Amino acid sequence: MSKMEMLKALTALDFMAVDLQLFLDTHPNDKEALEKYNEVIKEGDMLRSQYEKQYGSLFSFRSYNHSDRFNWVDNPWPWKKEANFEIKEDK
Repeated sequence: MSKMEMLKALTALDFMAVDLQLFLDTHPNDKEALEKYNEVIKEGDMLRSQYEKQYGSLFSFRSYNHSDRFNWVDNPWPWKKEANFEIKEDK
């Protein structure tokens, strides 16, 4: 997967995690939703770890540092165009 493909996949997984968490707020006994939530969290953690090993930290917090220095500052800042991707509609 390319860097942008990984970022898109992480964005989708994070969205699914939030969506499932909101569902579980009102359906706390739904075992199927809870299992799916745990799967999404695990998959996101694995992909995030893989991304950070290849490209550096995604966040200034909640990220492992895989270098001998704090390297998050080397990435484009979140408000920079190159730090984001565009979602293009399939037509």
